[in-house]
Amino acid sequence: MARSTARKRALNTLYEADEKGQEILSLLAERIDHPGAQTPLPEYAIEIIRGVEEHRRTIDSALNQFSQLWKVRRMAVVDRNILRIATWEIKYNPEVPSKVAIDEALSLAKTLSDAESPSFIHGVLSAIDDHKDEIEEIVIPVAEPESPETEGPEQEHTEQALSDPDVRDGADDEGERDEHNSAPVAELKSEEDRVSDDGAGIDSEAGEQAETSADSTDVAIEERSDTEE
Repeated sequence: MARSTARKRALNTLYEADEKGQEILSLLAERIDHPGAQTPLPEYAIEIIRGVEEHRRTIDSALNQFSQLWKVRRMAVVDRNILRIATWEIKYNPEVPSKVAIDEALSLAKTLSDAESPSFIHGVLSAIDDHKDEIEEIVIPVAEPESPETEGPEQEHTEQALSDPDVRDGADDEGERDEHNSAPVAELKSEEDRVSDDGAGIDSEAGEQAETSADSTDVAIEERSDTEE
């Protein structure tokens, strides 16, 4: 399949994820597993989508740096994703000449965006191409896992407590509660109905007590009012 078609399919997926606020790779997995009425995503479309997601911080930073009009968040959704695709090709795919990447982006913009978009996109991508070797990769730091604490008296005491039969029984009870909590909604609803029926008398008695208390309060207020007068 032609790469032009793959770019358009990649744009469709990136656009949809952007509009929905959905994670790109999550939507990509859906499109791969369930292409629907469309043909399966081309391999190059998948490569573009994964590449854009992998380097999106760097790509968006470069677009913000070299755009003279709009920052990425204020660009039209279709424009910023056309720019992301072309920037990925210019910066990260040596198999595609920069001129081809820019021409393909302009072709998409002329078809899918408004009349002013092609000149805007051309200016941004030309600047990115001129400075692509100066664009520094933005790497997200990975948090180092915490080292396990040295086993001490408190941990030994906890392990000993867990070996106690009564504690184990408590753990089993906890497991039973978890199992009950995971019961189907229909079963839980049925249980709630039974409890409601059993507790009807209690609710009625509580209501009578509340009314009696309220009447007593009203009398006390009237007596206090008469005294004050």
